[in-house]
Amino acid sequence: MKYRTLGKSGIKVSEIGFGAWTLGLDWWGKKIEDDEAKRLLKKAYDVGINYFESGDIYGRGKSERLIGEVFSGMRNDVVISTKYGYDIYSNEQIGHKELPQKFTPEFTDFALQKSLERLQTDYVDVYGLHNPKIHTIRDDVIFESLDKKIKEGKIKSYQVALGPAIGWAQEGIEAMEKRNTTAVQTVYNILEQNPGNKLIEHAQQYNVGILVRVPDASGILTGKVNADTKVSEKDHRSVRSGDWIKESLKKVDQLMPIAKRNGLNITELAIKFILSQNAVSSVLPTIVDEEEIVMFAQMTDGKYLSSSDVNEITTLFSQWPAYELKASAQTA
Repeated sequence: MKYRTLGKSGIKVSEIGFGAWTLGLDWWGKKIEDDEAKRLLKKAYDVGINYFESGDIYGRGKSERLIGEVFSGMRNDVVISTKYGYDIYSNEQIGHKELPQKFTPEFTDFALQKSLERLQTDYVDVYGLHNPKIHTIRDDVIFESLDKKIKEGKIKSYQVALGPAIGWAQEGIEAMEKRNTTAVQTVYNILEQNPGNKLIEHAQQYNVGILVRVPDASGILTGKVNADTKVSEKDHRSVRSGDWIKESLKKVDQLMPIAKRNGLNITELAIKFILSQNAVSSVLPTIVDEEEIVMFAQMTDGKYLSSSDVNEITTLFSQWPAYELKASAQTA
């Protein structure tokens, strides 16, 4: 496993991180019981993964609780990141619908303390604003509160996790330009490079680490989703239409010659393309079994793509039809 520095924080994180949302939610076609979840976390640590990314909304704290139980007494050996902002304490989570958000100093104090208790720690390495909109990014009081938490030692740094859908470029850019942001988390993969390319460019300028989620394009790049795949409504991948899947598979065919001449399969090409970007600190693939943990960990060998291969992939991407990017209603 290779490690990189997370932006200006100085924190060393594994190039492959463990996105622990699948431990708290059954939104990826599989319900993971507690004992299996703990085995997955331990396996990840055994193969060199030290970055564990959670959020209080994942199973109403279940994901955090599991991380806390597994790594109790090992606090200096792991980098723990969690996120807040959805009011899980006053609202019931129904399906994939977003809950009301709160980022006030009072709610930050409350949510952080609850997360610390579940994680069995007195500090979080990276505390994240979960899917903040532009008015949140522009609220000085919110970030003054987070900076205060750094001074108090309750958090070491903070990130902005953009979403829930792909987009939110302005939110990420202003978070880098105007706030003491250590990292920005975004959807980024070989098929969906916008707005990631723009965010990566700004990240290099402002010494911010990029955390990448959905690197496998919701299973297209691991072969788990194909033209015949039937996805249930509960599955997070149900937002992907059949037409999107068919078009994505055509794009994969165009990418295969690049993969083959490098001796890679399409999954390896996808991950190594992302890790060829210097601003990327860690990639967070969706993991539901031990085999996947080993597979992704083996891809971090320091042997990534040449600049000519990256340019060829970027050129291919520029020739594909544009897709819709989400954003706050007012970003001017």
